[in-house]
Amino acid sequence: MKNTEIKGLTPTELKEKIGSEKENLRKIKFAHQISSIENPMKIKEARKLVARLKTELTVKESKK
Repeated sequence: MKNTEIKGLTPTELKEKIGSEKENLRKIKFAHQISSIENPMKIKEARKLVARLKTELTVKESKK
């Protein structure tokens, strides 16, 4: 997900997306612990996406 797409989301949509991405990250980590996943960089990418979403949510909530 690109930053321009993230900036276009409303705070409610951001909260929903954060929840779903956190769940996705948890599943990826769990799969990696059981047996090594094909591309371990997916963990890093998912973690960074959650951070970008949280940052944008903080920015939008501080503008209120």
